[in-house]
Amino acid sequence: MARQRKPKGRPVSGWLILDKPVDFGSTEAVSKIKWLFKAQKAGHAGTLDPLASGMLPIALGDATKTVPYVMEGRKIYEFTVTWGEERATDDLEGDVTESSDKRPARADIEALLEKYTGVIEQVPPQFSAIKIDGARAYDLAREGETVEIPTREVEIHRLTLIGCPDENSADFEVECGKGTYVRALARDMGRDLGCFGHISALRRPFVAPFSEDMLVPLSELTALEDIEDDSERFAALEEFLVDTSEALTSLPHVPVTDEQARRLKLGNPIILRGAHAPVEEPEAYASVGGRLVAIGEIAQGQFRPRRVFG
Repeated sequence: MARQRKPKGRPVSGWLILDKPVDFGSTEAVSKIKWLFKAQKAGHAGTLDPLASGMLPIALGDATKTVPYVMEGRKIYEFTVTWGEERATDDLEGDVTESSDKRPARADIEALLEKYTGVIEQVPPQFSAIKIDGARAYDLAREGETVEIPTREVEIHRLTLIGCPDENSADFEVECGKGTYVRALARDMGRDLGCFGHISALRRPFVAPFSEDMLVPLSELTALEDIEDDSERFAALEEFLVDTSEALTSLPHVPVTDEQARRLKLGNPIILRGAHAPVEEPEAYASVGGRLVAIGEIAQGQFRPRRVFG
């Protein structure tokens, strides 16, 4: 029997709610955080473009098992649309593909907001991570190909015009669901207004269930690289971590005893007793003493684990 390879790195777990700086890719950010913490595993919950700043939740260790729950959460973006130019990337990076001397009146912008609220059809940008016949759309776009990207349904819970600093731009805030491209929103509004448009500034201050006060600037983390003692440096870094269970606050919670936790970690169901014990739930999480134990289903008065945590 082949010997199982020991994972490289430390078995650290939890969420880091990074305030990603501009000109720093999401994959690059994950790699940097994984290296700083010397973590065995790391992943993020929702890509942010390099030109965007703001909340990039990064999961370390066992917290990577909870990434899908954060991916489903609502997001808030603050963004500026510059009118008069449509660009290949729908932001500042791309070449100008369309232009217009027309500029929209504030009333015309406000009249358009309702069209982009609710469940809408959206075509993702040519420069996006959508897969077309197995290839990423942005790779095909960089090779000069224009591809047909199918429309998708996305949900816009709220779209607000914050202000118009001048006739050439407008500031917005949008609260939206999974899969929404803010760059496509700017592109489509520009087309509807007959003036074209592209994103010139973009920030994400919120990804449910995490709050803005959890944000950690990258500079605060990299400043700790100067601490020579490993244990002291790792202890200081871990002060910034949010418990893994914070990603699951949308699910019902089942407190368990130490003995029940032991059974769950072995993959065994436990019986839930008491007048207020839930009987049926498609998904819930169990914890003991504030520590996450398992995610599973509640059926016929039992908690049945699907994923367990160390």
